[in-house]
Amino acid sequence: VLGFRDVLLAGLARDGGLYVPETWPKLGHAVADTPYSRRAAEIIAAFVGDEIPFDVLSRLCDEAYATFRDPAVAPLRDLGDGHHLLELFHGPTLAFKDVALQLVGRLFDHVLAERSQTATIIGATSGDTGSAAIDGVRGCANVSIVILYPEGRVSEVQRRQMTTVDAPNVHAVAVQGTFDDCQDLVKAMFNDADFRDRHRLAAVNSINWARILAQVVYYFTAIEQLGRATTSFSVPTGNFGTQGQNPVGNRSQFKIWINWRCNSSQLAATFEHLQKAPQIAALLRHHSRHAEVPLCHATVAHSTCLWGQDPRESHQRKSPNNQYQWRQN
Repeated sequence: VLGFRDVLLAGLARDGGLYVPETWPKLGHAVADTPYSRRAAEIIAAFVGDEIPFDVLSRLCDEAYATFRDPAVAPLRDLGDGHHLLELFHGPTLAFKDVALQLVGRLFDHVLAERSQTATIIGATSGDTGSAAIDGVRGCANVSIVILYPEGRVSEVQRRQMTTVDAPNVHAVAVQGTFDDCQDLVKAMFNDADFRDRHRLAAVNSINWARILAQVVYYFTAIEQLGRATTSFSVPTGNFGTQGQNPVGNRSQFKIWINWRCNSSQLAATFEHLQKAPQIAALLRHHSRHAEVPLCHATVAHSTCLWGQDPRESHQRKSPNNQYQWRQN
C-alpha cells in the first residue's frame, strides 16, 4: 500500500497493473461561485490526505490553471434543448489533457523537490498527450521528460508543439510504428525493474492515477453547474484513458452515464469480439458491479482493470489519520 506521493512518482505498478484507491471518499458539493482552481484543490485533497498540505495543493492548482485562457478553465456552454458543451480546449496546447498535466507537472516538481530527487517522465502519445505533458513540465528543475510519438502519425501542429520547445529537460523521439508500439516501449521500460529504478522513471499517461484524478474535476464542476445528481456525457476517445474518471465520480458522489465514441480500429473490433466469450463477459461484469448505474454505453465497448474491488465488500483499509491508501490492481 502506497501513499499518494509514491503513487504519483511510480505510475505503473510493479506487477504491470494500475494503482487505485483502497477507499473512496464521499465529496461534498461546492459552495456557489467557487473558482475552478479552488474546487480542484478541494476534490483532489480528499484523495491526497495529509501527504500534501492543502495550502500547497491550492497554490499548485492556482498556478496550473492560471495558464488557461478562460478564467472558468472548463466553461460549460448551453446549446439549448437540454444539451451543453464542456469546453476543455482553453489550455496552453489546446488539448483537454492540459487540464490534468498542467497540475501533474507541478505536483511532480513539488514532491521531487521535497525529497531532493529527480525523475524522468516517459510517455507515449498519439499527439496531444505529448505536447500537453511537455508544456506541463518544461522548465521544471527536478523533472526530465522523454515523449515517444509515431513518426508521420501526429498532426504537424502537434509535432511542432513537441519538437520546438527550447528547454533542456524536454526530449521528443519519433518512433517508426504506431501509437501502440510507442506505448509498448513505455510499458516495457516500466516493467524492467532495474532500468526503471536506475533512471527513476515516472509516467503521465492514463496509467498514472494523479492524471485521472485531475481530470475527474471537470466532471464534478460540470455536474455542479447543471445542478443534477445524474448526468449523461458523450465523450470522444482514442485509447479509452478518459474512461477512468467515470467510476471515480460514481463512487464519490454522482451517478454518471457516459457514451464513449471512438473511430473504427482493429483493436476495438477484436475486443468487441472477445466480449462474446463467457469468461470475458463475466470479467466485465465483475469490474462493473460497483456502479449503481451502467458505467457506459459505447460504440465499441472497452474495459480496463482499473476499478478494483467493490468498495461495499470488506477489503477496505484506511489509516487512523484518514491518510488515503492505495492498492495495486
